[in-house]
Amino acid sequence: MFLEFINVKHFRNYVQTAIDLNPSVNVFIGENAQGKTNLLEAIYVLAMAKSHRTPHDKELIQWGENYAKIEGRVSKNSGSIPLELTLSKKGKKAKANHLEKKRLSQYIGLCNVVMFSPEDLQLVKGSPGLRRRFLDMEIGQIQPIYLHSLAQYQKTLLQRNALLKQTNRKAPSVLALIEILTEQLTELAGEIIARRNRFIRDLREWANQIHRSITNDHEELSIQYRSSVGEVSDETDLSRIKKEMLSAFNQVFDKELERGLTLVGPHRDDLQFYVNEKNVQTFGSQGQQRTTALSLKLAEIELIANEVGEYPLLLLDDVLSELDDQRQTHLIGTFKERVQTIVTTTSVSGIGQEMLKDARSFYVKDGSVASVKD
Repeated sequence: MFLEFINVKHFRNYVQTAIDLNPSVNVFIGENAQGKTNLLEAIYVLAMAKSHRTPHDKELIQWGENYAKIEGRVSKNSGSIPLELTLSKKGKKAKANHLEKKRLSQYIGLCNVVMFSPEDLQLVKGSPGLRRRFLDMEIGQIQPIYLHSLAQYQKTLLQRNALLKQTNRKAPSVLALIEILTEQLTELAGEIIARRNRFIRDLREWANQIHRSITNDHEELSIQYRSSVGEVSDETDLSRIKKEMLSAFNQVFDKELERGLTLVGPHRDDLQFYVNEKNVQTFGSQGQQRTTALSLKLAEIELIANEVGEYPLLLLDDVLSELDDQRQTHLIGTFKERVQTIVTTTSVSGIGQEMLKDARSFYVKDGSVASVKD
């Protein structure tokens, strides 16, 4: 699949701009703080209906305006689909084929994207929250029903935490409500953990193949999902996961009452990465950590293609200059002639000539975009 064009209005620092995109490689060149990243963010938001940079949609709307609108058309094997997303104080409105979608889960997944930014190099050694977000965003675009379960889980979690914080939380009536919410949370947590387990199982296979290729078969990469239920014999056995989840809640309930907080569940889970059986987060070199992050991103591309039957868009936000020649070569080799790639950079000197061959280039300055003529 590829995006034929992108139109943005009142988005970040863009009043209005329309860009026709190359099905292969597109390079946006400009100094910092001119709007390059905003363009990639707009494409990401058009596909995912949310930003990778902020949870607050109001930050995406240009200062002094009431709304922001992003339009595009994605070309797929099944045909061309117009997409439109409008953000306002009233919420989001998503359209596909000019028809409004009542649920975002009906919209997300029509255009698949993989974003790779300098922050993603922190995916390995950064906070657990970064890794959970990685899981949630990537699973959500290939299994939109996952986002519905996740939203229900977060809503139920907030309600349960509110009860645990009440001064009369040990009253029989409050304890009864907490028990009901615990049962609901257990059901939702089981579904989320099972889907995460399946995703990690598939991602692990792709990531290890890619990691071995980058390191010339010198390193083996393993990914482990550390959940509140620990290791289970069948990582996708939903009934077993729910049983273990309920047991975990029962074990920590007294501590939860003391602290006024839900202490187990998918909201506290994490990923761990091992290179040659050593924890790369703790013992890995910076080069190993970057190679692991790169392997994850390249594995995403292959996993999505395997799931949906088409390669996703690849968005590279000023990341090539962060990679050495060997890693850059593997990144380029992955998407060459298969994946529409949209790159931002402050200078083309940081990009290999193979990348620039047949690419469409644009200059970005003060929220304006100009095509670089051949």
